[in-house]
Amino acid sequence: MLPDLSLPMRDPAKRIRVISALVALVLGLAPAAAEENPRVTSQAASQVTSQVTWQMTTEYPENNISGIGLTTFAGRVAERTNGFVTVTSAFDNSLKINSGEMPRAALDGRIAGGDAFAGALSGIDPVLGLSTLPFLVQSAELARATNLRARPLYEKALAARGLKLLYLTIWPATGLWSEHALEGADDLPKLNLRAYDANSSEVMRAAGANAQFLPMDAALAGLKEHSLNAFLTSGDGGAGRKLWDFLPHFTAINYAMPVSIAFVRSEVFAALPEPMQREVLAAAAETEQSQFALLAHRTTENYARMRANGVAIVEPAPASLVAALRKAATPAITTWEVQAGADAAAIVAWARQQ
Repeated sequence: MLPDLSLPMRDPAKRIRVISALVALVLGLAPAAAEENPRVTSQAASQVTSQVTWQMTTEYPENNISGIGLTTFAGRVAERTNGFVTVTSAFDNSLKINSGEMPRAALDGRIAGGDAFAGALSGIDPVLGLSTLPFLVQSAELARATNLRARPLYEKALAARGLKLLYLTIWPATGLWSEHALEGADDLPKLNLRAYDANSSEVMRAAGANAQFLPMDAALAGLKEHSLNAFLTSGDGGAGRKLWDFLPHFTAINYAMPVSIAFVRSEVFAALPEPMQREVLAAAAETEQSQFALLAHRTTENYARMRANGVAIVEPAPASLVAALRKAATPAITTWEVQAGADAAAIVAWARQQ
């Protein structure tokens, strides 16, 4: 029984004796509590020593900028968490989960997350297609600033679907790979073209091309079957897939500088102890920074690989070709702004003013 603290203790010596008795009683109870519940200490130890493994995926090769991002993130996470969190990466769509399917696969528990091409996620929320809007940004610096402004919108869109944004990767500028050289706008109707999202498919059709949005695996099958004779993608996407085996011409139309988005299921992130959450987010921030640094020389390196493999690069693109595409882009952007909302449209307006 605890001493009665309500007793008058005007005598200092008496107060000291009572306090001393309390301290002794508390110290005596602590070992007993541990003996009654030995699982307390064992559970704490288990939490410290157990490890977490995240399976993440990308539909792009390991040497593609998306694949490099996953590899970098896995290394940074392992280092920062001292092995508490391990990221196992799958490349080249080896899990048969393309970018558009990754959110559902994460929510179903087939993967923890992945690095998905943002355009393919626009079906979840139109705002995720912002980076693929045609001719909005023409430099890496503006692409970075625009995506920084849009990041809260990306995070909100993913969070609403149970997903946690980790980092963004900005891709080199999109161009047109084709079977034959493109000399101007008159060549557009000759193209059976793979577009990389719904917006780009709409723009290319409006400009006269026969375009359709296809996941990468389906598009590569179309090339091999000769049902496609053109690809809308960057030098990075094309070089990683060796598109030069089918499409030996690249026209640098600088259509967009899209992003891919790395994310995990929100609940697997929330399940980490808070110190580990902070380390994972720090690893993600470091990865995003290194991916942007990689971008500075990526186009030059890609062009060197492409030329070494026989690709004829046309830069700048024919003026009539770019003019036709810009004209075709206007209705698609207007429609997107209505669908994506006022906050997203304001970011587009800001980018246009830069």
